[in-house]
Amino acid sequence: MDIENMKAFVSVAELRSISAAAIKLNHLQSNMTAKIKKIESYYNQELFIRNSKGVKLTKQGEKLYHQFKKILLLWEETENKMKKQDEKLRIGTMISVGGTQFSSALNKLYNTYPDLAVTLKTGSTEYIENQILLGQIDVAYTIGSLNNQKIKYKKVGVEEMVVIGRDIDQHTTFDDYVRQKNILVLSDKCLYMTILDTIYASLHIEQGDMIEVSDPETLVKFALMGMGISLVSKRIANRYNIHNFLEVPPPYRYTDFYLISRLNYEFTPIEKQFIELNNFLGDTFRRVEV
Repeated sequence: MDIENMKAFVSVAELRSISAAAIKLNHLQSNMTAKIKKIESYYNQELFIRNSKGVKLTKQGEKLYHQFKKILLLWEETENKMKKQDEKLRIGTMISVGGTQFSSALNKLYNTYPDLAVTLKTGSTEYIENQILLGQIDVAYTIGSLNNQKIKYKKVGVEEMVVIGRDIDQHTTFDDYVRQKNILVLSDKCLYMTILDTIYASLHIEQGDMIEVSDPETLVKFALMGMGISLVSKRIANRYNIHNFLEVPPPYRYTDFYLISRLNYEFTPIEKQFIELNNFLGDTFRRVEV
């Protein structure tokens, strides 16, 4: 058993596809298949169930997946300590995501690297992508993308969108409720505002004035007291225990969640640990299924 075989196993498990994992790791599909068969032979157990859509972990495969993830995290930690890399992490994310989603991963890293220097920038998708291009941060998570050719995008999940506001119940209809209401946003460059503009245009209904709010908590409070409506992720609604919301029409209900970096940028061992910890500790974003 070696690290490369473990990486192959984990990639196949996460992507649920041998061919997709082969592309990700730059291997031939036949070599990837051979690695998986070698691991199954080593443990003398079936670890994947093959089907028309790809592969799925068996119960024993799930156990091995979690063990291999732990080993790979320890391996990245070892690489960082032995190669004496700078103990720094420069990351970014959307205002609506904030640092809360990263707290568990950062806590684990601080326990390992007490002198870790962390830079965290938050803002709109446009702002975060600019910070990546300017070299102010190296790794970021964004909702949606501007499809910049100088940025590397990796889709890691999807966000479900809902509309929140006052007096929403089971009889509320989407078109009538959002008509001419003020719109609460974190920024005029917010991706959610772009989505709302598209929804209003497609439904041929008039929207109200736009009101910029400084932070997600204030935005939620203003929406619930009746100052306007806001498009937020279902994750945010759940965080603030909002049970009465409007589902967004199907074509606009989901938006992609990306891990981004500069084109051809190589992640440091600490950055790899951070990324793996965000996956391993169970982010609240819905993972991509291949």
